Amino acid sequence: MNFMITHYFNKIRSHILTRHITYLSLFFSLNSNAQEVKKLSLQEAIKIGIENSKQIKLSQAKIDEAVSKYNQVKDRALPTGSTSLAYNHAEIPTSTFQLGGGSDPIHLPNRADAYIGTLSLQEVVFGGNRLRYAKESTDLLIQSAKLDAEKDKRDIVFNILNTYFNLYKLAQSQNVVKQNLEDIDKQIKQTKQFFEQGIVTKNDLLRFQLQRSNVQLTGLDLKTNSDVVNYNLNILLGFKDNTVVQIDELKSGTGTLKLLSNYIDSALQNREEIKSLALRGKQAETNIKSVTAEVLPTVLVGTNAYYINPSGKIIPPSNSFIAPITIGATLSWKFDGLWLNKNKVAEAKIQRSEVQLSNDLFTDQVKTQVNQDYQNYNHSISKIQILETSIEQARENNRILESKYRNNVASVTERIDAETQLYQTLINYEIAKADAQLAYFTLLKSSGTLSINN
Repeated sequence: MNFMITHYFNKIRSHILTRHITYLSLFFSLNSNAQEVKKLSLQEAIKIGIENSKQIKLSQAKIDEAVSKYNQVKDRALPTGSTSLAYNHAEIPTSTFQLGGGSDPIHLPNRADAYIGTLSLQEVVFGGNRLRYAKESTDLLIQSAKLDAEKDKRDIVFNILNTYFNLYKLAQSQNVVKQNLEDIDKQIKQTKQFFEQGIVTKNDLLRFQLQRSNVQLTGLDLKTNSDVVNYNLNILLGFKDNTVVQIDELKSGTGTLKLLSNYIDSALQNREEIKSLALRGKQAETNIKSVTAEVLPTVLVGTNAYYINPSGKIIPPSNSFIAPITIGATLSWKFDGLWLNKNKVAEAKIQRSEVQLSNDLFTDQVKTQVNQDYQNYNHSISKIQILETSIEQARENNRILESKYRNNVASVTERIDAETQLYQTLINYEIAKADAQLAYFTLLKSSGTLSINN
C-alpha cells in the first residue's frame, strides 16, 4: 500500500516537473522570437543605413586599394639596391699547368676557397617621364574610386528612401482600412437593427458583411506586403530580421519646383558618372603620353662595391683581398619602339575617342532621365490637387448616400459603393502624397543633388 502511494506521488511530481519544464521552454522560446520594435524617422533611417552599409565599406576598401597602388608607384622613384655574398670552393686535380714546352710550369694548389661580395645602388635619373605618367594614372584611379564611393552612397540613400516610403504607404493604407472596418461595423450594427424592424432584407445585411470580408482581405494583403518591405528595410539598415520598423510621420509638402534647365545643368555638373567619365578621358590622355614615352631613352646612375677574398678565410690576412668601388652612369635606348609602339599609340587614341563618345551618349541619357523625373514630379503634384478635390466630393457623396440609406431611399449597393469609393480615394491620396515626396527625391538623385540632409 505504501509502495502504491509513493509511486502515485512520484508520478504526480514527475508530471508537474515535466509541465514546468514545458512552460519554461515555451517562455524562453517566445522571448527568443520576440520582435523588437524600432520607431525611426527618415533621417535616422538614412544615417543608420549609411553607418551599417556593407557597400560603403567595400567602396572604402577600393579607395584604400587605389591609395596603396599610388604609394607603390611613388616607391618606384626610390633607388634600387641589392647585395650578395658568395662562397666558392674548388678542387683542382691537376696542380701543375704548363703552357708551352719551354715555359716554366705553373704550380696550382690542390684546392681553393674564395669569398665574393657585391653591393649595388642604382637610381633612374630620366625614364622618359614614364614614372610621372604612372603617378598621374594612379592618382586618377584614386579620384575615380572616391567618385564611385559617393555614387554608392547616393544609391544607398535613395534605396532607403524608396523602401521607407513604401513602408509608409502601406502603413497609411492599413490605417485607412482600419477606419473603413470601424465604419462598416457601425453599418452592420445599424443594418441589423433595420433588419429586426423589417426595414431591410437579410440580403442587405449579408452585403455589408461581404463588404467587411473584402476589406479584411485587402488588409491581409497590405500586412503581407508590409512584412516583405519591412524585412527589406531591415537588411538595408543592418537590423535583425524580426525587427519591426515603425515609420515616423513624414513632413507634409514637397520641394519647390524649379525650371527644368536648372536640374539638367545641376546633373551635368554634379553627377558622379559624368565626373568619372571626365577622369577616364584624362586617364586616356595620360595613357597616350605613357605609351609615347616608351620610345625615349633611359638614364641611370649607380655605384657598385665589390669584395673579393681568395684566401678562403672569413677574416683574410693583410693584403689578401680587394674591395673596389665603382661609380657610373648608363644610357640605354630601346629604339625598336619607334616601329613597335605606333599601333599601341593608335589603340590608346581609339580608347580616348571611345571615352568621349561614351561621355556624349551618357550626357544625352542624363538629360532624358532628368526630364522624365521632372515630369513625374510635376504630375504627382497635380495628382494630389485632384485627389484633394475628389476626397471632398467622395465625402459629400458618402454623406448623402448614408442619409438616403437611413431614410430607405438609397439601396444597400449604392451605400456600399459610396463608402468604398470614399476610402479608396483616401488610400489613393495617402499613396499620392508619399509618391510625390519620393518623386521629388528621385529628381534630386537624377540631378546629382540628393544628400543625407535633403
